[in-house]
Amino acid sequence: MLNSSLNPALVSQRAVQRLPRWALLLFCAAYVLPGVFGRDPWRNADVTAFGYMVSIAEGRSSWWMPTVGGVGADTSPLPYWLGAAFIRLLSPWVDPALAARLPFAMLLVSVLLLTWYAAYYLARTEAAQPLPFAFGGEADPVDYARAMADGALLALISTLGLLQLGHETTPELGQLACVALFIYALSASPFRGPRPKVAMLIGLPALAASGAPSIALALGLTGIGVCVRSNYPIVRRFTPWVAAATALTAAIATGFGLWGWQVGNYRTIEQVLAVPRQWLWFLWPAWPMALWTLWQWRRHVLNRHIAVPLGCVAVTAAASVVTGGQDRVLMLSLPAWALLAAFALPTLKRSTAAAVDWFSVFFFSLCAMAFWVIYASLQVGVPARPALNVVKLAPGFTSHFSLFALILASAGSLAWVWLVRWRTGRNQYAMWKSLVLPASGVALCWLLLMTLMLPVLDYARSLRPLVDRVALHVPENACIATPRIQRSLQAALEYFGGFRIDGNGTSSSTSCDYLLQIEARRGKHPTPVGWALVARESRPTDRAEWTVIYRRQERNDPERGR
Repeated sequence: MLNSSLNPALVSQRAVQRLPRWALLLFCAAYVLPGVFGRDPWRNADVTAFGYMVSIAEGRSSWWMPTVGGVGADTSPLPYWLGAAFIRLLSPWVDPALAARLPFAMLLVSVLLLTWYAAYYLARTEAAQPLPFAFGGEADPVDYARAMADGALLALISTLGLLQLGHETTPELGQLACVALFIYALSASPFRGPRPKVAMLIGLPALAASGAPSIALALGLTGIGVCVRSNYPIVRRFTPWVAAATALTAAIATGFGLWGWQVGNYRTIEQVLAVPRQWLWFLWPAWPMALWTLWQWRRHVLNRHIAVPLGCVAVTAAASVVTGGQDRVLMLSLPAWALLAAFALPTLKRSTAAAVDWFSVFFFSLCAMAFWVIYASLQVGVPARPALNVVKLAPGFTSHFSLFALILASAGSLAWVWLVRWRTGRNQYAMWKSLVLPASGVALCWLLLMTLMLPVLDYARSLRPLVDRVALHVPENACIATPRIQRSLQAALEYFGGFRIDGNGTSSSTSCDYLLQIEARRGKHPTPVGWALVARESRPTDRAEWTVIYRRQERNDPERGR
């Protein structure tokens, strides 16, 4: 056991006052619910994953081998089963896009909840507790743990990387929930009896079945190392359960052929430098606080409250680098970064906390004002410049008014003003106070984006406008060959357009009467043999590529051979 004099935490009882539960629930609701309702699946990973889910639910592909346009998924089908099951369960009363989004919103809630409990149990360990005062008045152990858990939850909400990726229906959100469950299992192992064991036996195998078997195996080995070196006999007795979960993970990955390595290809120095730049904004503001934690608690690195999140950060961050700096892999490290950031709170200097507060006030207030100015320009035309810029960037967009969205945005903005007044007032002693404004600022901006800016954002991010343009030239229920086209567009053509998609056939082998190709706007592109050009369309915000539509030529077609 380390000497208590090396403990850097000096915390009074006054500093561990609880964040009111109603306020914490409002934080979580304001963060989770916006973006769940009233929008299409957005292009790239969001609509691709939804395409697999709706394909399963509508019976166009099997549960074991989900496909979009005949092309199979790259990862395990477990996350797709979740969305497909809700689509089946809630059909026809709920729109499929909303039905698929609901379980993933629940997964995000579980990530927040598991992070809170992980921080609570890590703060309960003896090495993490603050030093006692000579004449009393030090923080009660349970109250201290609750305050630390509140801080970890606020740190997670305030991270910029979780904002969009955490609100999509993608396998990575399921992986994030599994990582959070693994961290909870290690954190609660000395306290909760059978619950951590069950969580461990579920978390690691489910992580492998969600498409990340290599990360699951690495986390399992890290967990074994943490448990073996623990000073708690009950934690050392937890080692066989971690080993069993790791072995089960390897067996599942091997039995179902889930192993796969995706190694990034760093060809230029710019690609290498892009990784640290990504970390700077993706992990903000957790990373500077986490680094401060590692310095202040450097003599406690082998203790569980530091070793558990640090081991998870090392595994998931290394996986992100190996895969070429993928942000969706880096997202898996966010709960661990939030836990490390929380342990900076007992040692954070008042000047540092004030700097964080003022930066948050200015930055998020400016962002909120910018959203309101753009909204006013779109609705009433004053000022005129923002609306003209929107029309230029998103041709064809038509603004419409929603009273409900205006009420929500106004309520969120007023709450932000009240929070700023509360936080900048005097006599605020709670440890978690330094993370209230960053977390609430992120929640405010997300709320304004998903209310005031949602129509234009949905128009720019959805593939529905492009599919509607394709539908002007292709009959309903027609078969379209889409060789070498991204799966997100294939999924959008199937769902929004109702077309039959052949993603495997080429221009010479397909039996479809229509062919879609993506071509750069610059340069000349030869017409495929046996096909006639019908039209060139593009997304409203795309300036680089054409979606080119061809129709199969008949033998007597006068355009043949041109």
